[in-house]
Amino acid sequence: MRTLNEVKSGQKVRVVKVDGQGAMKKRIMDMGITVNTELTVRKVAPLGDPVEITVRGYELSLRKADIERIQVEEV
Repeated sequence: MRTLNEVKSGQKVRVVKVDGQGAMKKRIMDMGITVNTELTVRKVAPLGDPVEITVRGYELSLRKADIERIQVEEV
């Protein structure tokens, strides 16, 4: 299983699991990142933080600490 921070720009993946608990997990899921959701990594900042993804038709920037909690598989 890979995490979202291991995915390169332009790759499309499917969410398998969102790790964490409490408010952090709820915040990630409130942004539309739920199990079986497909997303595409659009851009990665030069130092790797933040990462811009496309999910459910909109673009979203996430911190490295957040994307390390999202487990994905290739589509």
